[in-house]
Amino acid sequence: MYILYGGDFTRAPLVQWVLEEGKIEYELRKIDILNGEHRTTEFLAINPAGLLPVLITPEGEALYEVAALMLYLADRHQLTELAPSSIDPDRGLFLSTVFHIAGDIQSEMKRFHFPHRFSLRRDDDDGIQDLAKSLVLSRLNVMNTRLAARGPYVLGSRFSLADFYLVFWTAYLDRRAACERFPLIARLYELVRSRPSATPYLEETERAADVYAEMMKKHPGGVIA
Repeated sequence: MYILYGGDFTRAPLVQWVLEEGKIEYELRKIDILNGEHRTTEFLAINPAGLLPVLITPEGEALYEVAALMLYLADRHQLTELAPSSIDPDRGLFLSTVFHIAGDIQSEMKRFHFPHRFSLRRDDDDGIQDLAKSLVLSRLNVMNTRLAARGPYVLGSRFSLADFYLVFWTAYLDRRAACERFPLIARLYELVRSRPSATPYLEETERAADVYAEMMKKHPGGVIA
């Protein structure tokens, strides 16, 4: 059985959703990142990087990096409805999109939510956050253009975990503004959100995003260490 370390305001819902979609048995162990449990000696012994989520495999390996975890589970359990196989013609576009989201969207979302980790002066936090949001929007524009060429999903008429991954970060940025600006991403958002398996995870992500945004207003210097 797998063990998934996650918790509120983490990317664990992405991995939980894949586990649920694949009907894969797992145990969820929550880590309270607001109170710094991800920085404790106990947790760092599990993942020295101090990052969540962490997936413990049935063999006892501790894996992290959320895109890798989703791909690992889909490939290991042959969830080809979520991730095209290595010989599928759609595999290239699928991987290109997943790594674009991980490298160019998710990375800037970290700057957006944790500007204090990237600045030497608190006065610079707002500028870092504004730049990160601008860069994410520019990359969502790239995705909107891709969807115009092939949509409604990333792989055309075929749903994949890349769609859920993209929508997750849209929810955490500013889903209303992003959907107003990018109509094809808005369409994708509604398509994914209407999937019964995805609905509870996106609803929870939306709630978490709203709560986190309010916390950021009260503590602009940083909510999570």
